[in-house]
Amino acid sequence: MAVELVREPHQDVAPLGSLRIGMVAPPWFGLPPRGYGGIESVVSDLVNQLTLLGHEVTLVGSGANLTSAHRFVQVFQTPPTASLGDPLPEVINAAASAAAFADFPVDVVHDHTTAGPLLARGRSTPTVITAHGPVTGFHADYYRRLGGTVGLVAISDAQRRASDQLEWLGTVHNAVDVSSFPFRADNDGYVLWLGRFSNEKGPQLAIDAARAAGSPIVLAGKLNEPAEQEFFAREITPRLRAGVEYVGEADARAKRELLSGARALVFPIQWEEPFGMVMVEAMACGTPVVAMRRGSVPEVVLDGVTGLVVDTYDELVEAIDAVSGIDPADCRSRAEEYFDLPVMARGYERMYRAVVAGGQAVRELAAHRAGG
Repeated sequence: MAVELVREPHQDVAPLGSLRIGMVAPPWFGLPPRGYGGIESVVSDLVNQLTLLGHEVTLVGSGANLTSAHRFVQVFQTPPTASLGDPLPEVINAAASAAAFADFPVDVVHDHTTAGPLLARGRSTPTVITAHGPVTGFHADYYRRLGGTVGLVAISDAQRRASDQLEWLGTVHNAVDVSSFPFRADNDGYVLWLGRFSNEKGPQLAIDAARAAGSPIVLAGKLNEPAEQEFFAREITPRLRAGVEYVGEADARAKRELLSGARALVFPIQWEEPFGMVMVEAMACGTPVVAMRRGSVPEVVLDGVTGLVVDTYDELVEAIDAVSGIDPADCRSRAEEYFDLPVMARGYERMYRAVVAGGQAVRELAAHRAGG
């Protein structure tokens, strides 16, 4: 484990009003990741925003660190991406974080891993964790057993409703750097599907609906794992023809070009997805979203203003045609107001201050979130 000091050495007392934050990223990708790695992207952006707010951040992660963290604890020089799914890298990551915060004390730990929160019971420093994925089944059982040892933050109110028996601290929506997405009031006439190739994401429905609506469609997505390749061969390859184009996995630059040029993003999810970052990315470009009413969709897309939220396949087909009436400027404005990085950072800042203050502050925050 190597420790890279990239700012001033740690002080025993944080400046008035600022917090010493220990941020624990998953070990699987660099910070930020070059391509796939949604949690690592969120962590990197959050770190940068928190330092802008004047907080001191010690970041635990792997690979290259291109964030503005004051201190970086590198667990693996090369992220163990090929071992994704093996529990040991996460356990090692947790052990590294425990050692790091023993050497460099913090006021609050924000852990984005699966194994790391198990350490919360054994330390006096409060721990905040974000539920980045499902909160049902085994996941719900895990979070329930952690109980009051952590402050559990949801990424959408829909996610909280899926397990409303859990002790939620609050909700903080994920965010993007809206300014990094090019805004276009015009488009190139195609609709876009962007995501991971699986039945849950519904790319085959996007193709069928676009063809039924008489619209060309472009697909870009992750196609690395055997299950994704099998799904693609079974559901997508037979549908590839004129007007249906697959362009591979899009990096950050290609994603922005595709989103800004699209007439609409088609998001026909088939599960209760807790948050769909690509919807926010599309709106940041001024591109409206046509989506099924599942998971966080109604929270993110303002129906009739930044896109169209539908319940059936037939409505999906109709919406692909009708979405042309959405004003791109309204899409951009909503992304800036609700899903920009400073909004997310201020949300987490409130969570940190609540758990540091403890007791009554946490109860008041939870009551506020439940009522609003």
